[in-house]
Amino acid sequence: MDRIFCALLLSLQLLLQSYDVCGAPPQPRGTLCRTKPTDLVFIIDSSRSVRPHEFEKIKVFVSRVIEGLDVGPNSTRVGVINYASAVKNEFSLKTHHTKAGLLQAVRRIEPLSTGTMTGLAIQFAISRAFSDSEGGRARSPNFNKVAIVVTDGRPQDGVQDVAARARAAGIEIFAIGVGRVDMHTLRQIASQPLDDHVDYVESYSVIEKLTQKFQEAFCVVSDLCATGDHDCEQICVSTPGAYKCACKEGFTLNNDGKTCSACSGGLGSALDLVFLIDGSKSVRPENFELVKKFINQIVDSLEVSDKQAQVGLVQYSSSVRQEFPLGQFKNKKDIKAAVKKMSYMEKGTMTGQALKYLVDSSFAIVNGARPGVPKVGIVFTDGRSQDYITDAAKKAKDSGFRMFAVGVGNAVEDELREIASEPVAEHYFYTADFRTISKIGKKLQMKICVEEDPCECKSILKFQTKVEDLINSLQQKLEAVAKRIEALENKII
Repeated sequence: MDRIFCALLLSLQLLLQSYDVCGAPPQPRGTLCRTKPTDLVFIIDSSRSVRPHEFEKIKVFVSRVIEGLDVGPNSTRVGVINYASAVKNEFSLKTHHTKAGLLQAVRRIEPLSTGTMTGLAIQFAISRAFSDSEGGRARSPNFNKVAIVVTDGRPQDGVQDVAARARAAGIEIFAIGVGRVDMHTLRQIASQPLDDHVDYVESYSVIEKLTQKFQEAFCVVSDLCATGDHDCEQICVSTPGAYKCACKEGFTLNNDGKTCSACSGGLGSALDLVFLIDGSKSVRPENFELVKKFINQIVDSLEVSDKQAQVGLVQYSSSVRQEFPLGQFKNKKDIKAAVKKMSYMEKGTMTGQALKYLVDSSFAIVNGARPGVPKVGIVFTDGRSQDYITDAAKKAKDSGFRMFAVGVGNAVEDELREIASEPVAEHYFYTADFRTISKIGKKLQMKICVEEDPCECKSILKFQTKVEDLINSLQQKLEAVAKRIEALENKII
């Protein structure tokens, strides 16, 4: 959970970072990995030779590939087959049509821990996983059918003939081998050319290095800016298979997402920002300290004053506690001191009650909110609410509050959607692991200051390099801790 909360906090900082000196962030023009629709099935080995902590690495790899895809019923569909001596269809191509749903389903997969019947698993993919009844689409030049096989041993059945039948059926097969895998088997499984379809890694701890390869494999073009296939007036920013437009210093991006206008040099804008933080027992004390530390790093990047940014903080578990209201503290030093003193509540997860408090109290004038000032609520939660959230979530949005919902771990997608403002896809996010932060950061470049003149967003934030340094420093520390934990787990095993 500590990794997940760090991902969430890093994502929030990138959200705020996206407001440049001139305000408007780069707007997405191309869409991440938008290519012809693909039916993608992962076939993952969970035989007894794959230890539990290694199987978790496979799940992280699968999740990271999914993070880079354009998921939807009319674009990329994803299924997962788990196999050992038997085959288990974890979920089919028709089961989940959202990225968040897929990521949560992957987290729930458990190893089977018996033999290694790779041929049987491939046959299952042919006869069932890619079938019409399981969501597979008819063979067509407009559709790709792809299977990614991950295995670490020699199969106990034959693979050559069944893999040939799969390829003949139009399924493109990638074979990933780990550790003491039989390389001859991988070559029998994979499509041609073998150099592009066979991969080997020394251990499951480094399987994630293959993530980028598979993300880019589903993109027609990985650098649209380099090819000139864009219409940005000033700056084109590339992501794999996509691009967005940005502007030079002194300019702001227009609503068309591609042209720029000179900034008029506004004097600044105001913002009332309230954090609604889950302090339930599942968060754990050490992660709660990370939350406090990172909130203060964000505060460091704000222009805090009566006329500019005000910050409020609410913590909730089985009850709701206002740590401090908007406007109580007039400078960053006092806000940071109050955050440090905040104690961890533990207990339950009453998100609905917390949202009602946000609506009725946090943004009330009596609690420091300013009439006519944009109001933003950022909700962090790591689990299912124990109460009803619909009415309070709707009232927050109907009141004109800009609501962002960020879920981690066991957070529920439907609840995040209910909390988030429209367009929902731009206001709710889910992460299962802090190592997905680069993807989350790109998606979180949202507009939280609402101004007729976006140049006036200058007053809200004044960072760029500083935030990047903070992110890099914290991520390095977290990776070092993760390695130490993994080493201890290996010793215990």
